[in-house]
Amino acid sequence: MELYLTGHQYRYAVEQIMMVLFPGQKPVYPDGGSFEAGGDACQSTLRVEGDAAAAETRLRLEGWETTGAASVTVPAGAEKLERDRLLQRAVKQSFYRAALPILGEAPPWGALTGIRPAKLASRALESGLTEQQTREQFYHEYFVSESRTELALEAAKAGLRAKNSLRPDELSLYVGIPFCPTRCAYCSFVSADVKQALRLVEPFLEALHREIDAVAALLDEAGLHVRTIYMGGGTPTTLSADQMDRLLTHLRGAFDLSRLTEFTVEAGRPDTITAEKMAVLRKHGVGRVSVNPQTMEDHVLRAMGRAHTAEDILQAYQTVRAAGLPSVNMDLIAGLPQDTRSGFRGTLEQVIDLAPENITVHTLALKKGSRLKMERQGLPTGEETRAMLDYAWPRLWQAGYAPYYLYRQKYMTGALENIGWCKPGEEGLYNICIMEELHTIVALGAGGSTKLTDPATGKIVRLTNPKYPKEYIDRIDAICRDKRALVEFHRGLLG
Repeated sequence: MELYLTGHQYRYAVEQIMMVLFPGQKPVYPDGGSFEAGGDACQSTLRVEGDAAAAETRLRLEGWETTGAASVTVPAGAEKLERDRLLQRAVKQSFYRAALPILGEAPPWGALTGIRPAKLASRALESGLTEQQTREQFYHEYFVSESRTELALEAAKAGLRAKNSLRPDELSLYVGIPFCPTRCAYCSFVSADVKQALRLVEPFLEALHREIDAVAALLDEAGLHVRTIYMGGGTPTTLSADQMDRLLTHLRGAFDLSRLTEFTVEAGRPDTITAEKMAVLRKHGVGRVSVNPQTMEDHVLRAMGRAHTAEDILQAYQTVRAAGLPSVNMDLIAGLPQDTRSGFRGTLEQVIDLAPENITVHTLALKKGSRLKMERQGLPTGEETRAMLDYAWPRLWQAGYAPYYLYRQKYMTGALENIGWCKPGEEGLYNICIMEELHTIVALGAGGSTKLTDPATGKIVRLTNPKYPKEYIDRIDAICRDKRALVEFHRGLLG
């Protein structure tokens, strides 16, 4: 879509709302030309007179030509950040109103473009707004539906409870294991198939042990303590029982874990779960394990590129339970290739019957580099995917689960959402911390991004580890040196 801006340069705001409402469109800024020239285009105009600002959007798309308008009052003396926020909101609202006739129905998240809706609700509550006032803000400023507003509000309240439980000298660790048995069709994560990269596993673990030692020394120097650990990937349980045992022994020996209250490992793929590996996790105090079916439909599993069946998922779940691991999360994805509304409903019902402590329901995101992004075959429509989620949310409430964290992604089917649900008292603290950006997350291993976070100001400094195992191994000295930044950052916070 060609974009023409008049009276403002809020390109990112226009691009955000365009890609959320029309995910197939890409922004184009022509040299010369105008909206009147024809073709798919947007003319976004902003006029500011005193404290009054008026935005207008003209859209031409799919045979439609529409107009939308919005206005906002900018208080005298408003700081630039607040002024920009208000003006961009008007620009987005006008685009949204112009888009509605083309869309045919209001999208559930309205004109809200951010990936963290619960964070917006948290800020509203912390500013002194009541729950009802926060609802009104979501309805009238962002046009969010009642059902999605309630989800955001519940997740926000869980986030505030988590925030109140944290201490200033605490952080979380993420340990990235970039290996998988096979690559799923929806995955864009850089992970190595162990059958092809087995020779890299041991050198990778040696490098990871070095990073663990370096970071442990830095945390000790800075007076910081580990509150949660999350081991993801990839699929961490691709490692053998012996490799996992050595890694967890090293991790526990290096860090002071006296304040650790949550230790999660993504077992993820049922074809990597064995009784021996689960016994290792239990021995080292892992309290939360993910068993991620994504679907319980065998033909959908095949379309995803999974090398296991729904029966294998059931057996893996029983193996985890038999090991005595106290908390289990199960991930599902709405909108997978070859899936249907009835198939998704059947999957959800089977998982609810298993009664895991946590159920995370994702919406398929067509990520760059994934096979599904390139092929796009057999995918349910946005309407069908929304129907899957519209069934899931009340059903999970009915089954005794509540939403505790929430986020959205680019290229997500139907501009929908991912939500973590839990039984009472079973919130995953790490998930809340990373989504709500409540404190620092230090990433170890390949593919992770350390986020040094100042909760008071919202300032974040990122330190990114290489994605590829070989690159991680080769750069381990520099990676360890770069982590030194966390000491100075947190000394500034702790005084």
